[in-house]
Amino acid sequence: MMRPGPNHIGQYSERNSVLNSIPADHVIIVCGRTDMRLGIDGLASIVQQSFKLDPCCRSLFLFCGRKTDRIKALFYEGDGFLLLYKRLEGGRFQWPRRRSEARMITRQQLRWLLEGLSVDQPKALVSVGSKIMV
Repeated sequence: MMRPGPNHIGQYSERNSVLNSIPADHVIIVCGRTDMRLGIDGLASIVQQSFKLDPCCRSLFLFCGRKTDRIKALFYEGDGFLLLYKRLEGGRFQWPRRRSEARMITRQQLRWLLEGLSVDQPKALVSVGSKIMV
């Protein structure tokens, strides 16, 4: 398989990732390990039964298996589910493994995750709500 070199015009970057372009209201990662043999029905069942969330809401649900070089994404488009599978050719995702939980992340954290970084960046600036100065 031919892969584009570093100077290839139109080189693909994670900023242009299909996952970043899905019109989801929320991005939710399922921490821990998920059986990647599961399809749409199995992943939707995990969302609904294990986390008491609605898989038909406008959220993008992300899952990672034992191998951290691949993830699955589940999104309900209104008339059916979209299931995406991404396998990295090099590198690994920094997937939270501490325990099985569904965790909402920001679009910035999704970009970090897709770039191979941890969703928890200790030096990242945290946005602060507006303050009234008297």
